[in-house]
Amino acid sequence: MPSSSSILALATAITGASAAFQGFNYESKGRDQAGFEAEFKNAQGLEGTNGAFNSGRLYTMIQDGTVSDPISAIPAAISTKTSLLFGLWASAGQAQFDNEISALKKTAQQYCGKLDGLVAGISVGSEDLYRDSPIGQAAGENPGVGPAVLVDYVKQVRDAIKGTCLEKAPIGHVDTWTAYANTTNRELSDKLDWVGMDAYPYYENQKSNGIENAKELFQAAIDNTNAGTGNKPLWITETGWPVSGKSENKAQASIDNAKTFWREVGCPRFGKVNTFWFIMQDGGPSQSDKPSFGIVGGNTLSTKPLFDLSCDGYTDGGSGSSSSSSSSASQQSSSSASGSQGSQGQTSATATTGSASPASSASSGVSTLSTSAASNPGSGSSSGPVGTGGIVPSHTGLPGTGVAPSRTSAPPSGSSTPTPIGTGAAAGLNSFGAAVAAIMVAVAAF
Repeated sequence: MPSSSSILALATAITGASAAFQGFNYESKGRDQAGFEAEFKNAQGLEGTNGAFNSGRLYTMIQDGTVSDPISAIPAAISTKTSLLFGLWASAGQAQFDNEISALKKTAQQYCGKLDGLVAGISVGSEDLYRDSPIGQAAGENPGVGPAVLVDYVKQVRDAIKGTCLEKAPIGHVDTWTAYANTTNRELSDKLDWVGMDAYPYYENQKSNGIENAKELFQAAIDNTNAGTGNKPLWITETGWPVSGKSENKAQASIDNAKTFWREVGCPRFGKVNTFWFIMQDGGPSQSDKPSFGIVGGNTLSTKPLFDLSCDGYTDGGSGSSSSSSSSASQQSSSSASGSQGSQGQTSATATTGSASPASSASSGVSTLSTSAASNPGSGSSSGPVGTGGIVPSHTGLPGTGVAPSRTSAPPSGSSTPTPIGTGAAAGLNSFGAAVAAIMVAVAAF
């Protein structure tokens, strides 16, 4: 059991931070401490960023090749002074979640006192609600879980860290904006300190999703998330635009478009809203059916990105002038948010819009479909925005399809319970999924 002074030290470090966390997503598979250290150092040294990318989001607490040993990203973060958003994989059943809890407890025991100021928060699950929805199932995703299960997992995490140096860490959940827009999932968000939103306008292929509309589509995702969660403190946990790959309706994958998305969506929020970009390097080949989101090309780490990452002139929405569709950030302590059960005081940035209200998202092309209780098993009836035109969510899942190797978010191969590798981002619907979705749209229109 850590000493009271150690608990106080980390609690102070967690609650005292004022700047927003800024970093990338990192997979667990195949990485040891040296591998994580190399990636963290590379992120901090990226040209044009002034060392601002010094945080990282994890999908699991378990080291690859083990059952419940703490992931080696933790000592790597300590060595490189990289803050971490811990993640526990929550779609593989209680036995596997027990292993995640075990790794979390071991982390508190082994590294207490060394993690001062380096814990951004804890995420219970990743896109589990999306994969549990008809949209995720139609897209061929692996099974997820409903809100009731996640609420129980959140309680288990709070119990596990009680009395440890992680006790004050803010607890949240990461999912697609479509999952949060479904208000039946409010059962979960009300129990959280913050919500992590994954949103990819590139995949909103039932809308006019060219890069010229990406900023507005992203803001609509924020508005819908805020409306569905009662303006719970919002963190951006995944977003990006591919540098290469196939087209999604009007969305073209290119380095120039990835740069535009970075400037118009990322720059106004960096340093203001907790943001974890997808992704620094995914190693994805330049193939038409496998989009690559890596801002560093190839399979070799480099601090020279594929495009200019500086945000000069774009921190207010672009071109040095304010934009009503870009996000402003209001600093809000999540401990004061309605329904927050954590005593954490980390200053979280809540993404808001300067002029549009949450209800205005309807005018942004978000279709609303009424579905049966099956849309969220165990959560009762469902009604509300369920995707982009009812067919493809803003985040249609990358891994599981071999699209983004660095987003393999399942627990390591040594885990006692095999788990799905995909995290809810399929590169597109298969013909069956498209047919099902088309029927949904037709029925809704009728």
